[in-house]
Order: sequence, then structure tokens, then C-alpha cells
Amino acid sequence: MSKSAYNGIAVPAEGKAIEFSGGKFHVPDKPILPFIEGDGTGRDIWKASRRVFDAAVEKAYGGKRQVAWLEVLAGEKAFNSLKEWLPQETVDAIRDFRVAIKGPLTTPVGGGIRSLNVALRQIMDLYACVRPVRYFAGVPSPVRHPERMNVVIFRENTEDVYAGIEWKSGTPEVKKLIDFLNNEMLKGGKKRIREDSGVGIKPMSPTGTKRLVRRAIQHAIEHKRRIVTLVHKGNIQKFTEGAFRDWGYELATQEFRNEIVTERESWILDNKDRDANLSVEQNAAMIEPGLERGTEDFRKQLYAEVKQTLDAIYPSHGRGQWKDKILVNDRIADSVFQQVLLRADEYQVFATPNLNGDYLSDACAAQVGGLGIAPGANIGDGFGVFEATHGTAPKYADKDVINPSSVMLSGAMMFDFIGWGEAAKLIEEGIARAIQQKRVTYDLERLMDGATKVKTSEFAAAIVENMQGARTSD
Repeated sequence: MSKSAYNGIAVPAEGKAIEFSGGKFHVPDKPILPFIEGDGTGRDIWKASRRVFDAAVEKAYGGKRQVAWLEVLAGEKAFNSLKEWLPQETVDAIRDFRVAIKGPLTTPVGGGIRSLNVALRQIMDLYACVRPVRYFAGVPSPVRHPERMNVVIFRENTEDVYAGIEWKSGTPEVKKLIDFLNNEMLKGGKKRIREDSGVGIKPMSPTGTKRLVRRAIQHAIEHKRRIVTLVHKGNIQKFTEGAFRDWGYELATQEFRNEIVTERESWILDNKDRDANLSVEQNAAMIEPGLERGTEDFRKQLYAEVKQTLDAIYPSHGRGQWKDKILVNDRIADSVFQQVLLRADEYQVFATPNLNGDYLSDACAAQVGGLGIAPGANIGDGFGVFEATHGTAPKYADKDVINPSSVMLSGAMMFDFIGWGEAAKLIEEGIARAIQQKRVTYDLERLMDGATKVKTSEFAAAIVENMQGARTSD
């Protein structure tokens, strides 16, 4: 149940809360959306972004829909007025109204507070960090074909090394743990942990993995994406990263059997399609070169896999039907970093553990213009918090010069998330046209020949202007 005010700021009387039931959002025509303007450059960015958001909604729906914005406080603004960096009522508001957007926030020197993202991830179980990465024509790039990059990264948000379970080198606690591991868990083996080590724990579970992969596949289905790639380092970490891969395939084949085909299954099916008289043994030899040198148990296991695949899904996926399914494959993490440089257009949706996704999302963004135009969100079941992916850049604060595209594109993600796809499209196309017109902020202008440098506010004006001639459908 929502309150009438949060942190002393009244809830807009004309708005209504978004509700969630039956696994679906129920969005009123005037939803209340909490926002945090952000610290440093966040003030300029939010002012420009809100102007674009309101213009897009007005243009898309002709006054039939409207956002009732509710400011909630965090960061420096909260500390200055309430002596708290992250007031509980801010968290309450985002939880009560379910969907929110935020600018960049400062983490105070010396610590002592949780980051807003970490707090919200824990409180609302925002288990998926979603990072779309696409190229806008005209943006300077360090690669020859940045237009080939168009992916959405689903990064698991709650597990892996980010669980924060670790012990410092030289402490009594880490000595106790190392003694236990060396003398009990590793007893009798050759592996030993050095006595002066710091130790961290890397937990990964089928629960965390499967709900992340489920959301990635659902996104692929809803947005007509054809490939979902599980990214892992399972060749080294078999029971964490390797398990992520195995659990991902398990989820895909159990819950989305009619919609997907795994890469390995596609090889088996394609072999059978090409030669209906192919034996199980011949098929197995085609998908596993060098099979004849394997052990008898390995060969039997592979023959069983081929037979089981053909028996189970050839009627529904064979005779070329598999080509119309979503392909679920997997790639080793280090290989993917090479692949997104050399063959980015072979990937569409990534599902990754926490650490891999952290690296991969920034590496992909670097190819299309950097974090300044990279949107992001933290998503859970019934909640979504959309955010700038960059920092506060305090030396540029209140100078009306910074690129607001990250928050604007995060807003487009937010509108798409609540089913207002027409408004989202207007924002994306307005930004794309402004860049093509070379009316850009200083960060892009200095890298583009013949560009016109504009202020943050002027960039917003250009985007709104570009919306005026656009056609939309209610």
C-alpha cells in the first residue's frame, strides 16, 4: 500500500500505482513513476531526459497517457536535506510503485552506506541486469563495423563473486578457513591453498541461473530474437560456471521445448534432414570428430544422446522445422570477447553469470560509443529500476554539457518494459536522428567531422524536434 508522501514529497494526486499480478504488470494511463535525478551531472541529465520522456508520451498517445513523476531522494540531495544517503522511504517508494528510473549517484568516500543498486537488488531481488547494446549511425567507434553490434545482455545480478563473501589475507578468519580447506576438504590431494592467501567464495545456484536464463529466452521470444548464448568459463570452473551452462540448457529444454533448439541438437537434426537413412552411430561421428578414439563408455553415451534427441524432438523439430526455432548455444567467456569484435552479428541475446556480464557489457558498449549512450536496468519479478550506466562526472555538474543519452535510452527501455513501446521508439529514433544530423554534445562532437556541439538542453530540444514529424500508432 503506497503512502501519500515519501521523504516529505507528496505523491501526485492524479497518478495511480502500477500493479503486478498473475505475472503481468497492469499499467494505468497515468502511472506514478519514481525518479532519482542523480548527483553531479545527473541534474542536467534528468532535466533534459524528462523533457524528452514527456514529449514522447504526448506525441505517442495524444494526451491519453501521461507520466505522474514522483521525485525520491538518494545520494547527495538526500544527505543534504535528510542527513541520509539512502532514506528508507526512497526504497519504499520504488518498491510500492514497482518501476523507477535513476541518474548516476555518488558513493561517499569512506563508505558506510550501501549503494542504491545493491540495496534495491537485495530488497526487491532484482536478479537480472539488462544491458542492450546497439549502434547509432554516425557515432565514432574504434571498430570498422560497429553496426554489426546489436545485442541484449542478461547478467545475473545476485550471485557469483559479487555475493561479497571473502576473507582478508592474514586474518584469523581466513586462517581458520584455509586450515579447514587444506586439512579437510583437500586432504589427501595435491591441491593446497597458500597460507597467506585471501579467499573469496563464488556461489552459483540453479535457482539464480534458471530464472536469469528464463528471462533471457522470454525476451528473445517477445522481441523475435533468434539466438540466445550462454556465456561461461566452464572449461575451468566446472561446478560453478560449467553448471551455469548446464542449468541454462536444462531450463531451456524443459520450459521452452517447442520454442528452442540447442546448437548440438541442431547438428543432430540437420544431419538427419540431409540423410534420412543415417544411422545413430554415423550421426554421432559427424557431431563428435575423433569419436572412434574415445572410450567405449563415451561412445555409448553419445549414441544415447543422438537417439534420445531424434526420438524426442525429430517429429516437432526435424525436417527443417528447427530452423524456425530460437537457437540456444554456449560460448567460453574469453572466446566471446574475441567473437564480439570479429563477428558481433552472430550474437543477439547473451545470458551470463555476474562477473562475465560485467566485463562483457562494458566491452560491447565500447564498440558503439561507450557508456555515455549505454542504457541499463535491474529487473526482478514485478519490479524494474532503470538507470544511467555511467558515473556522476562532478567537474561537469550544472554546466549543461554532458551527454544525456544513457538515461534517455534507459527511459526508452522503461517505457518498453511497461508496454508503451510507441513512446520508446520515438525516443530511440529521436536520438538516432540527432546523431545523424551531427547535433551532439561535446563528447561526440570532438570525434565527429563537421559536427555541431550542443548543450545538454539543446540536445534534448533536437530530439523533441525530431519527434514532431514522426508517425506513431496508438
